[in-house]
Parts: sequence; structure tokens; C-alpha cells
Amino acid sequence: MQTRSASDELPGLDSFQLDRLERNFLEWANSAKRADIKLSRRRIYLIFLLIRYAGGKLGEVLAVDPLTDIDVAQKIVLFRRPGVASVGTIREVPIPESLCAHVRTMLAIPGFHAFLKESGMSIDPGFVRRKFYERAHACGIDTKRGAPEAIRQSRAVELMMNNMPLPAVQSLMGHSNPAQTAAHVSFSEDDIRQVIRLFMEKESNRKTSARNAFFGKITQIRKGDIQSMVELETMRSGTVTTVITNNSLARLGLVEGMIITAEVKAPWVTLHKSDREPECSAENRFTGIVNRIHTGGINSEYIIRISDETELCAIVNTDRARKLGINEQDSVWAVFSSNAVVLHLD
Repeated sequence: MQTRSASDELPGLDSFQLDRLERNFLEWANSAKRADIKLSRRRIYLIFLLIRYAGGKLGEVLAVDPLTDIDVAQKIVLFRRPGVASVGTIREVPIPESLCAHVRTMLAIPGFHAFLKESGMSIDPGFVRRKFYERAHACGIDTKRGAPEAIRQSRAVELMMNNMPLPAVQSLMGHSNPAQTAAHVSFSEDDIRQVIRLFMEKESNRKTSARNAFFGKITQIRKGDIQSMVELETMRSGTVTTVITNNSLARLGLVEGMIITAEVKAPWVTLHKSDREPECSAENRFTGIVNRIHTGGINSEYIIRISDETELCAIVNTDRARKLGINEQDSVWAVFSSNAVVLHLD
């Protein structure tokens, strides 16, 4: 039987800790007095960013040619298996605009482009690990949680907590056969890559206040005289139905088979404490378990786990919440009308 070490049981870093570690890396890189040391530290910082945002393995990142394998225009990075030149061993990973901005800034620093051209990223992995441990310690984080593998795993958890579908997370992390884990509908590798790109753009832009996002494929469009009903099959979460005007349908250019984002604001989600599906007119109904409750003076926030990797957020008036009598770990139904769903192409 395989045993687990104490480090395996350490919790991963949350988004705030990852951001704090990132700031510490940047401050450390900029604090060097000698120009050559500053360039070397910036390379370590770039390695951290590729693990933190692109989910690269340390060996993959050290095999990257930063001048040719990072395409900030297309927002992709190419990861290769170390020491293997076959085309089939290359994976293309979408990266967020925030990482592209970091790369542009660093390459504009005098001397850094020439430094990377001459030295590349091929440095001792043990040296890189020691620097990661030092930065974690400087942030008051257990050094084992600052290891490259722990940061990579923390990125995967961060993506899932932000509702990126599990098959898309598996694809981004380079796990085998991610498409086979998609339920209900067949998502091709191209579909999954598009979902990742949509999520990365949403994560970078954060233009919406909606807490609940579903990435899905349009499986059916039923057009009426004025409005159309659009059904999306999501990865692992079931079907989401929305009603939009025919003008919006034409303006967005929606067709069956298209990958799109559906968002629902938390106040539009209604909760029902019942073991049976509620009898109501809302077309979208999901059963789940209440994971967390945050009670406020006016409104209360409920986080409902509706699948292994998907959570819904509902905002309920606190006075009404007390009457509902919903507690953590209760089984509930979360429902919302098709008119409450907003579709996004970007």
C-alpha cells in the first residue's frame, strides 16, 4: 500500500497566498543591487509565473524557450516534455492576459531579452526549488507548500474553485484523456481548449459581477416569434436553459455546437429546502449540499456544491433566510429562471 508523507497532507495555497507569494518574488527580483543578479532573479520570477498561471510542471517550464514558446499575441505558451523533440509531446496552453502583460514588461527591461537569448531557462532544478522555498519562507508559508509542484496543484484548485470545469482543468494541467471525463455531451479537445480560453479571458477581465458561471455547448435552439430558448450542456453540471430575444440571437451569432458562457447573478438564485424537486416555473433546477453560509445584517450568502467541482452562490435576504432554516450540509434545490441567465461570447 502506498503511504502519504506529511507534505502530501498540507493544504494548498489559496489565491491570496499565491498573490502574496507573487508579490514577494517580484520585490525580491527588483531588490538585487547587481545587474547580473537582477536578471537571474527575474528569470526565476518568470519560472514562478509560468507555474502559477499556466500550470506548467517544473521540467516543462525549464524546457521553454521564452523568446519563441511564449506567444503574447496569441496568449499561449508551448510546453514540451524535457529532452523530447517529437511534435506529439508539445502541448499548447492558453494563458491569461495578466501573464502576457508580465512577459511584455520583463522583455522590455534593458538586457533581459539578451540574457534569455544567451542563457535560456535551462538551469538546475534544485537551485530553482531552493529559491521557491526561500520565497515561501519569507512570506511565512511552509516551505513544502511553496514547492513548484504545490504551486501547480494550488493553481488547479484555484481554477476549480472559480468554476472552471474539471475536464478543462485536467487539459490545462496536461493530464491524460481529459475529454473522456466530460459527462452528458461529447466535448472535443478543441472544445475544451476554447473553454479554457474563455475562462482565462474572464479571469483576466473580471468585467462582470456575476458569481455563477457555466461553460457549455449549445445543444438546442428553439426559435419563437420574438424570443428564442437556448439550451447549453455543461461539463458535469447538467443543462442550463436561457431565453433571449431573436435580435440577441442574431447579434451574438449563436448556433448549435457553439461554446459559450452562461452567467447568473447570485440574487437571482432561489433556494428550496426539500428532498424533492420543487414545483415551480423556474426552468433551471440543481440539487446540492450547502457548503458554507455567511450571514450578514441585510443579506446572507449561501454556497451550494452541485457537483464535485461546481458551486453555486445564492444571496438571500437574511430575514427570509432565517425562516428557510437552511444550515450547512443541508440538502437543497437551487433554482433560477431562464430569464435570469445572461450569455457571453467573450
